[in-house]
Amino acid sequence: MKYKKLGRSGLNVSRICLGTMNFGSGTSKEESFKIMDAALDAGVNFFDTANNYGFLSNNQGITEKIMGEWFAQGGGRREKVVLATKVHEDMFDPNDGPNSEPGLSIYKIRRHFEASLKRLQTDHVELFYMHHIDRSVTPEEMWPAFERLFNQGLIDYVGTSNFPAWQLARYQGEAKMRHFIGTVVEQDKYNLMERRPEMELLPAVEGLGLGFTPWSPMNGGLLAGDEGRNDPLKRGGLNEQTMKQIEAYSKLCKEAGIKEAHMALAWLLADERVTSPMVGPGTVAQFEDTLKAVEIELTPDILEELDRIFPGPGESPENYGW
Repeated sequence: MKYKKLGRSGLNVSRICLGTMNFGSGTSKEESFKIMDAALDAGVNFFDTANNYGFLSNNQGITEKIMGEWFAQGGGRREKVVLATKVHEDMFDPNDGPNSEPGLSIYKIRRHFEASLKRLQTDHVELFYMHHIDRSVTPEEMWPAFERLFNQGLIDYVGTSNFPAWQLARYQGEAKMRHFIGTVVEQDKYNLMERRPEMELLPAVEGLGLGFTPWSPMNGGLLAGDEGRNDPLKRGGLNEQTMKQIEAYSKLCKEAGIKEAHMALAWLLADERVTSPMVGPGTVAQFEDTLKAVEIELTPDILEELDRIFPGPGESPENYGW
């Protein structure tokens, strides 16, 4: 099978979102700085973080602190970056009291946003995500917290992450009634092995006119080749059917002459519904290698074979009775 190799274009590269979850956990501050510098040099300026990143090493907030120190170096770093952070998770702050548990209370949104600004050493963020939905808080109660931040010029836009489709519609309906812009983007797990968003979430995103920024394009490394599947716990959790799919995927990538990690990312870039797929490199070398995926244009026969190996669920039926 053949594929087209394109010249690297600023447009394609700029679609990549730099995920920072590893910063301060598996990736040192020095290497994190190098990755962010390399991203800007390459034309990647959309940086995604969250207030609780660092949780992988039980050090919530460290990722934002590292990014803040990187911004503080100057050189137009902050001005060049479209910055996104998130709120919802437990920051293990005793002053949060009953609001320490994951959620989206007005009190928590205000306090945690203020803390994020301090760690990030900035006076605003371009995009502020609800990291997860809080089913105990209604849109009527929640939207005023984000409206205040918006009206004060502290945030430019609001995003949602890991929201079900029906809740997106509910939240957008309430925002419209309040004459507020509401959310502009949904972030969710989506890749060749996790295609359930195609049933209802992606149609909802399209219908509501939202952007879509998928995370985990390699499905935790399972789509990144043998080096991404060397964790016994990952392999041990795979059933026989999934192993057959991965073997067929590896074979296809070899026949096409494309690295598995590049194939997985190129598949997302080929989807017009995807605004900006997120990558989470741990080293500069990983980041630079990842960018090679933007040079690849998958041909229809490859896309068809990927659908055969990893069949999507299809959209939800209009009538469940048929």
